[in-house]
Amino acid sequence: MAQIFRHPEIIDIARREGRVTVDGLAAHFGVTLQTIRRDLTDLAEAGRLERVHGGAILPSGTANVIYEQRRSQHRDAKTAIGRACAAVLPGGASVFLGIGTTTEAVASAIVGHENMIAVTNNINVAQILIENPECEVVLCGGTVRPADGGMVGPLTESTIGQFKFDYAVIGCSAVEADGDILDFDQREVSVTRAAMARARQTILVADHGKFQRKAPIRVGSLGDIDLLVTDRRPGDALAASCADWGTRVVVTPVATSVATA
Repeated sequence: MAQIFRHPEIIDIARREGRVTVDGLAAHFGVTLQTIRRDLTDLAEAGRLERVHGGAILPSGTANVIYEQRRSQHRDAKTAIGRACAAVLPGGASVFLGIGTTTEAVASAIVGHENMIAVTNNINVAQILIENPECEVVLCGGTVRPADGGMVGPLTESTIGQFKFDYAVIGCSAVEADGDILDFDQREVSVTRAAMARARQTILVADHGKFQRKAPIRVGSLGDIDLLVTDRRPGDALAASCADWGTRVVVTPVATSVATA
């Protein structure tokens, strides 16, 4: 595929996903890493992307708009998932909440929980939870991603390493049919893995759209998760695998009077 055709599709992917990676684009287009790096450099020089380690993101102003669009996608499903997850989290628990619009829905649903310690690398989650005087909020340090207010990097992982959580509530960008949990940013993946390693139980919150997407970096497997909270039952094969792994699946009903896409 010629550069003139790749560039618009690269921008479309960045708008849809919030980020593109060199490895992911090279595999997608079937071209070399060097070719993609040149494409990203050209798009950055034209002001259409901002280069980051391993890939590129939309310019800050545009990225914020895209993040708001992502927040509105499957809004009812995310709200229902947040409430179902909150019902699992008891008062008095220590909880890690990761990056993502669905984890933000969980944060909104636990605003009334008492005696909770919440550790997060998501600025938006921290802003939601400071409304709860009964919740001690710890915001991890690190590098701020302009696209979504997420904190990533070694400092973030170091903060997480100082805790032992009752629960880690994580999101993702995609779930494969074989149960692999995927994301786009290696830095975010490293933070998510660190949180999972420091948690007694891990909960993945993911709306049905995540089962229809792809991403290049493997976080882990649903077999590593204690509980999946989603809005639609996974396919039969994946549901059977979850049963074999001992991964509990909660499918929360979503009101159909207001549909979101």
